[in-house]
Amino acid sequence: MQQPQQHHHHKPKPSLSGSLSWIRRSPPPSPPHRKPWGAGGRGRYACRAVPLLVLTVYSLFTVLRIPSSSLVVNTADSERVDRREDVEAFKTHLPSNQNSLEARQETRSPASLPCSAFISGEAGGGQAEEGVLCCDRSHYRSDVCYLRGDARTDPSTSSVLLYNAPRGAAPEKVRPYTRKFEESIMRSIDEVTIVPVAADAGNGTGTADRDSLRRRCDVRHPAGVPAVVFSTGGYTGNVYHEFSDGLIPLFVTAERFGGEVVLVVLEYHYWWLGRYGAILERLTNYKIIDFRYDRRVHCFSEMIVGLRIHGELVADGWPWNNTVLRRRLPPHAKAPSAAEASSAHVLAGKSIKDFQALLHQGYSGKPSATSSAPLPLPLATPARPCVRPDDHAKAAKPKMLIFIRKQNRVILNLPHVVTACRRAGFAPHVMNLRRQTPMPVIHAALASADALVAVHGAAVTHFLFMRPGTVLLQIVPVGLDWAAESFYGKPAQQLGLEYLEYRVAPEESSLAAEYGLNSTVVQDPSVISSQGWWEMKKVYMDRQNVTVSIKRFGELLRAAKLHLKKNATACGGKAAGASHAAVR
Repeated sequence: MQQPQQHHHHKPKPSLSGSLSWIRRSPPPSPPHRKPWGAGGRGRYACRAVPLLVLTVYSLFTVLRIPSSSLVVNTADSERVDRREDVEAFKTHLPSNQNSLEARQETRSPASLPCSAFISGEAGGGQAEEGVLCCDRSHYRSDVCYLRGDARTDPSTSSVLLYNAPRGAAPEKVRPYTRKFEESIMRSIDEVTIVPVAADAGNGTGTADRDSLRRRCDVRHPAGVPAVVFSTGGYTGNVYHEFSDGLIPLFVTAERFGGEVVLVVLEYHYWWLGRYGAILERLTNYKIIDFRYDRRVHCFSEMIVGLRIHGELVADGWPWNNTVLRRRLPPHAKAPSAAEASSAHVLAGKSIKDFQALLHQGYSGKPSATSSAPLPLPLATPARPCVRPDDHAKAAKPKMLIFIRKQNRVILNLPHVVTACRRAGFAPHVMNLRRQTPMPVIHAALASADALVAVHGAAVTHFLFMRPGTVLLQIVPVGLDWAAESFYGKPAQQLGLEYLEYRVAPEESSLAAEYGLNSTVVQDPSVISSQGWWEMKKVYMDRQNVTVSIKRFGELLRAAKLHLKKNATACGGKAAGASHAAVR
């Protein structure tokens, strides 16, 4: 009987250096009754390797997706926070869609932008063919409308026609004055009607036919030179309102154009131009248009109807890194130069100090600086050059102006007040302002003054001519505390002046003799004020005079003198430091 063959060795098998070598090193021994490693065996082993390969790939995928799973796994709060931080750290190395989002915001259509962005210049220039008509009525002080396209004036109907207007645009009416909250005064302001004419208004006619239907331009202003339309009606004639409601809002609205803007005035007064021409010629390089009496059709590519206003005698500058401007600059960019800001069509907003610099240039006789931005006045306070601390005794006395009134709110003991100022170490100068007093004369007097004393009234507005660091001492009659602080106190402080108040006591007011010291009029002015502005004005502004307590007034004079002395000492220290640096 034949014995089974004993296999003491096997034939060499093919190498597994191929794609399956990482699964196992060598095949198991072949049974005696099976064929050695060959073609048939290779197929069966490949079938076994495929599931292993799939399982391995799945395991690797599971390991790699563990960080993402931390966003959905329910764990303790502290563990969830740690995992979220890990995920955020991981995400910082991946591309973000934030930049693309900002890019989409930059390319939004005009219809999707707020009207305030066009009025302030943040929306950019754009092409005249892109018709825009919008109004910003969100401010309680003024309504402002913006037009871009082919805008043509029609004085006969007190209207502006906007050709190529956006489809569906409706007519707008606006009274371009900054006291919207006073209905009685706004009814006296001329109303401007903006009439949109859509691009397809020709009913299918050709371009030439549509152009023939438009009002013919008598004066076509250069492209890129907008018009700003506003009114000099209302309270114009009162110096406070001329600045607070007119000139400062005009500066806020038109200054960004750098003189390349046309001013269109409703209810135009020739005396107004004569009084403020020195300021206006630094806001525009063009002749002012009288909207009511100039019967010609003026054509513009851009127009703003109405003025932006920030508050009472205030111009709030915007920081350069506002949202819109930062989107136009690379991350971590430095503040842009004037040229860069102009190219971005977004200029940094101007402050009340910039407006004061404009006044100084206009009324000091300096040449126009339309080619360059006006520089704010220096912060050094004295009207004279800085002196050393040990020279104070030899220096001239600080100049103090005293504004007086003749009709109401009169200082009844004016001679005693003048004497008190002199004894406190000031050189007092009494000034009676009249409507005919030239602005350059008033400016020269205040620009060289160290302090101003005035009873609450419109004349206090001229503190805008004073240097930062000087003193405004306002005498506040009974019942006028809030108005004095809001209209003059806070604006003076924003300009950098030292603000002091002398509040008239009930027994120092002439109202005590008229109504009685214990009367409601004297002891509780809020009762009269609650009846409205006109009632308050009739009692506390039109019928009141004051007698100043020299003792209390003297305390304020000493505080004013101390402030000026400290400022002069600081000025002398800076001058000495500068000299030392120059020697080195």
